[in-house]
Amino acid sequence: MTSASISNSNLKGALCATVAAMCFSLNDVGIKFLSDTYALHQIVFYRSLIGILTFALIIMPISGGLKTMSTRLLHWHLARGLCVVAANSFLFLGLASLPIADAVAIFFVSPLVIAVFSVIFLGEHVGPRRWAAIAIGLLGVLIMVKPGTSAFQIAAILPAISAALYALMHIIARRIGGTESAGTMTFWILVSFMTVSATVGLAIGDGRYASGAPEVLTFLLRAWAPLDPADIPIFVMLGTSGIIGGFLISQAYRIAEAAFAAPFEYVSMPMAVIWGVVVFGTFPGVSTWVGIALILGSGLAMIYLETRRPPAPRPDTKVYSDT
Repeated sequence: MTSASISNSNLKGALCATVAAMCFSLNDVGIKFLSDTYALHQIVFYRSLIGILTFALIIMPISGGLKTMSTRLLHWHLARGLCVVAANSFLFLGLASLPIADAVAIFFVSPLVIAVFSVIFLGEHVGPRRWAAIAIGLLGVLIMVKPGTSAFQIAAILPAISAALYALMHIIARRIGGTESAGTMTFWILVSFMTVSATVGLAIGDGRYASGAPEVLTFLLRAWAPLDPADIPIFVMLGTSGIIGGFLISQAYRIAEAAFAAPFEYVSMPMAVIWGVVVFGTFPGVSTWVGIALILGSGLAMIYLETRRPPAPRPDTKVYSDT
């Protein structure tokens, strides 16, 4: 591949990552807006229904039709799907209880967690400068979470758990390798969201466990509520932006160098600050700004350091192709 074609692919990947980040930011603000009325699994179920319709009408026709649903790596897709479902659930629970900028900033520790997991699960080497960046990013999280002080909220841990699960999803994606299309990866994520949200809704959707539950879990345990027609446009926005964002972020990392595409995901951070001010009337305090600066700075430093080392060999997907 020539340098010109690599540059062109990187630019296309950067555009995909930027639009995906904007779609995910719309999801964050929509979820937080609805979190006072509906149960989390109810929102995810409706979002998935609209997502499936969007997938069938827009993504499937441009991704190979029915072949999009075919895979020899089903077990890895399901594992990846469960990680994404759990990561989203913890992030959305955090969004319901925290200012949107705080939750999104804490979640962006995920590139640092990916580096740690790559050592544990993939045997990759992380040098002292990367460990320093990881330490600085974690310091930013501690400044925002404020453990051991009266300002500490248990909800602040939830986006960090989400980041760890998101990082594990990326490790699984490396195992899958480059054999799966963005459409196929998006389809199985949709299946995971639909299956889990429907199952949880059937199990606890009557709200039987909501009474006396900790405040941070109310969003998860409350009963399903009648759908307000005024909220339908928000659900449509959640379904379409979620599925398009998922497709585009998969496409971004398929066609572009990961270290080139990754910084464009950080578009979500200033958007979260804007949403917090404009929609929810919350403006980050000094400690939040310091934490944001440390987390984003360390994440971007990790990405820069990644560009300065030769690419690691991709795991042999043939080892994992038997279902």
